[in-house]
Amino acid sequence: MLGMVVFSLGCTVEASKLCFHLRQPWGVLVGLFCQFALMPLTAYLLATGFSVQPAQAVAIIIMGSCPGGVISNIITYWMDGDMDLSIVMTSCSTVLGLGMMPLCLYVYTHGWVEAGHITIPYLNMGLTLLTLVTPVACGVYVNYKWPETAKTILKVGSVVGGLLLLVVGIASALLYKGSWHADTSILIIGSVFPLIGYSAGFIIAVILRQPWQRCRTIAMETGAQNVQICSTVLQLSFPPEQLLLMFTFPLIYGTFQLLNGLLLVSVYQIYKRTYLRRKPDVSETNMAFEIDPQPVSSSTPNNGSILTPKSKSSS
Repeated sequence: MLGMVVFSLGCTVEASKLCFHLRQPWGVLVGLFCQFALMPLTAYLLATGFSVQPAQAVAIIIMGSCPGGVISNIITYWMDGDMDLSIVMTSCSTVLGLGMMPLCLYVYTHGWVEAGHITIPYLNMGLTLLTLVTPVACGVYVNYKWPETAKTILKVGSVVGGLLLLVVGIASALLYKGSWHADTSILIIGSVFPLIGYSAGFIIAVILRQPWQRCRTIAMETGAQNVQICSTVLQLSFPPEQLLLMFTFPLIYGTFQLLNGLLLVSVYQIYKRTYLRRKPDVSETNMAFEIDPQPVSSSTPNNGSILTPKSKSSS
């Protein structure tokens, strides 16, 4: 079912736009740094600071090491972000997750694994992620060969797959009733972790002088982790007695990442409707930090003036 959603996501990726971001990968690299360096480190610091149980700490690290989720694409759209960058980042992080998730677990969970006598099933995790990478590649190929068919697959697959995942999530929550007796520390971590990701991703993108549109996109991709992948990895990799302690966290994280995301969307939409409407002549191109240099062609007029590209507002 998760593969259906991921396949539909791959149908939105155009090969030409994918190649563009891969040829100019600065925005993608910034996002991947936040995804696989910032988030696992934050998860480790939160788990250490709140002194959670070993099984819960492993679940927190897995959540922090997951690739970007589909919800990040939706929130990015509502916040007028760079949709091409968002989809490319989600796809790239899913592919890189094959190696980065096991690596992050190996680096950050060593002490908890020994203390809790927990066995990290790296092979099962790798196979789970591999089954998710394949649908993404197939979706990109379908969109390249049959773009109209890809649009239909996107509409049907995303809706049907999303509903099936919702049913599975509810059924899993009912099956693991004991997991709902969560500690206060788990509730606190699950509520602040997504907001830390959103905020830190945006701040790092600003420091690295990315345009505002990309800053919002990188923020969403950083804070909105793929909860479905985390839940799938946990259920396919760990025995039921450990799942009672682990399964609560991705549910809490998923709930608060959605609530925090909707809060940020509301703030942005209010800002857009009040401040930006009063200044219709101000475009985000002019507010961007970086300006791409434009080569001067040989057909430049001889009157000494140089033609410059128009901004969005003038075009």
